[in-house]
Amino acid sequence: MSGTSQKNDLFCFGLGFTGSALVRNIQTKGWTVSGTCREKAQQDVWHGTGVQAHYFDGGEVSETIVNTVRKASHVLITIPPHKEVGDVVFKHFENSLSGSSQLQWLGYLSTTGVYGNRDGDWVDETSELKPGFDHQRRRVEAENQWRNLYREHQVPVHIFRLAGIYGPGRNLLQRVRAGTARRIDQPGLVFNRIHVADVVQVLCASMEQPHPGAVYNVSDDLPSSPAEAVVFACDLLGVEAPPLTALEEAGLSKMGRGFYQTNKRVGNRKIKEELGVQLQYPDYKVGLRELLATEQKGER
Repeated sequence: MSGTSQKNDLFCFGLGFTGSALVRNIQTKGWTVSGTCREKAQQDVWHGTGVQAHYFDGGEVSETIVNTVRKASHVLITIPPHKEVGDVVFKHFENSLSGSSQLQWLGYLSTTGVYGNRDGDWVDETSELKPGFDHQRRRVEAENQWRNLYREHQVPVHIFRLAGIYGPGRNLLQRVRAGTARRIDQPGLVFNRIHVADVVQVLCASMEQPHPGAVYNVSDDLPSSPAEAVVFACDLLGVEAPPLTALEEAGLSKMGRGFYQTNKRVGNRKIKEELGVQLQYPDYKVGLRELLATEQKGER
């Protein structure tokens, strides 16, 4: 992989919330961008913005996608592992990526859920992985597959373990307005969040300074209570906070219950020291205030 000429050609598996934010950012820097989506309407929208979007639902793969991936200098994978078949990108594109002479950087978006429950203790990138639920175990398996591709074939893999992502179009203010914000009574529970703009900042910094084989926690500076965050969002909007609800009475899915049973503080020193990142939104209070201010400006 060394000795390739520098070029800026990104292929994004999964043009969703985070992938879209990265694409919009690097398009302004003159990058060539292509990727995958699962709906024809999405393809048409992306084509109108200059992004070549290909249909991919984890099943059959067209030769066009394979050829486009082989030409990419940078590849981002945002698609989570499938319950039954595992990581569909690895399954279908392992050989194309391991044999690429163009690839300079590959990023895999994982989750801080791989650390499991730590009863509020701190974790960093060297901490043992202790997934407690099936969806967390699938993430660990996917990480191991990608990291082995680096070890065995020198594919320039980078793993990013993301905290709870929020930003424009996906945030607590919207859930409060919609009446779907819940205040679960789970004393002592804390978790980290991360604004999508800071995720993009980390990814761009890594692409500029590749460290193949690296793992990064992508989280804010303030592990905090989800119930307190709901109260803060309600205060910003001037509405009454929903009542506390016992976890057992909340009617949550298995995955939803798992979220409230996974308690840890995620350290982010590595993205600051190795990549030079300074978070634009170091905690959810800064992020929500800015989101509200931006919305109010748009209403004027």
